[in-house]
Amino acid sequence: MQLLVYPQHQWFDYRMKAVSILSAGKIELVDLPDPTPSNSEVVVEVAAVGICGTDLHIFEGEFAPKLPIVPGHEMSGTVVAVGKSVTEVKIGDAVAIDPSLHCGECFYCRRARGNLCENWNALGVTYPGAAAQFLLSPKKNIHKLPKNVDLKSAALIEPLSCAVRGFDQLPRNPGSHYLIYGSGTMGLMMAELAKVNGAASVSIVDLNQDKLKTAKVLGFTNLAKSADEFDQPRGFDVVIDCTGVTEAIKDGLKHVMPGGTFLQFGVANKDAKVEIEPFWVYNKEITIVGSMAVLHSFDRAVELFASGVLNADVMISDRYSLENYADALTAFKSGKGRKTIVLPNG
Repeated sequence: MQLLVYPQHQWFDYRMKAVSILSAGKIELVDLPDPTPSNSEVVVEVAAVGICGTDLHIFEGEFAPKLPIVPGHEMSGTVVAVGKSVTEVKIGDAVAIDPSLHCGECFYCRRARGNLCENWNALGVTYPGAAAQFLLSPKKNIHKLPKNVDLKSAALIEPLSCAVRGFDQLPRNPGSHYLIYGSGTMGLMMAELAKVNGAASVSIVDLNQDKLKTAKVLGFTNLAKSADEFDQPRGFDVVIDCTGVTEAIKDGLKHVMPGGTFLQFGVANKDAKVEIEPFWVYNKEITIVGSMAVLHSFDRAVELFASGVLNADVMISDRYSLENYADALTAFKSGKGRKTIVLPNG
């Protein structure tokens, strides 16, 4: 295996710094052994790792993988070591990493539905993630980045790949009117994808005025605290919930036009319930769909990101060092700002 020497860290000579969630509500910066790749694995020096709701759920004990765990599943970095059978990337390549670990053998994997894998795992959820100086990944999860991509912003590619998967669930009809609930990171990504898919209009609802201001900076003008404020008497062709909040979901369903589609994209609590009227679904031919994580969408997200579909300078509001990961989690939970990024190697 080849070794690469960095100014601050010589491969296998030191123990790397990593964030570890030890138990619900307890997080520490720890020293861990540098990862060593097997024949088909790659080691990446992490440039950036994003924080999202999954990280917060794990930290607060609401989502319970086996602890302790190194979090972080939105990630980018530089290849520093490869296994003997790895030919797809080489040392020095800039990469983004798909965190999804599908078994490839279960009922759903055999149907090419790996996001529904019966033995689903993920880097940063059930296997060590990118809130560390270095990350170990299977080679199949590594995606080489074009040279024009900023590595410290490329952690946005993973959530973008989730948004692309969401759009795969929707009809592609240019001239459609979109209504999006939530103008956080995912809502804004959905709005940008609606634009490039030929939307006649994109309307965004959010109770947080600061987040709506961000949408305005990105060029969106149909912004409101309530969907009732929009002049769309027949409803919207496509309604997308990016909040997971039951009140928003109930309101969104009311604004789907006959023949339209409702996408549940935001992650609701497992015990959340929303009533629907079956006659209305039947009589108005309403389509209700869900979208889970990433499925055959990561490569396309890389291409879209490289093309400039997202304004990373606007999307990312805060950057933290690895030592301040706990502060980054607190900032994310507060709902202030936009995307929060941690830079494990400065």
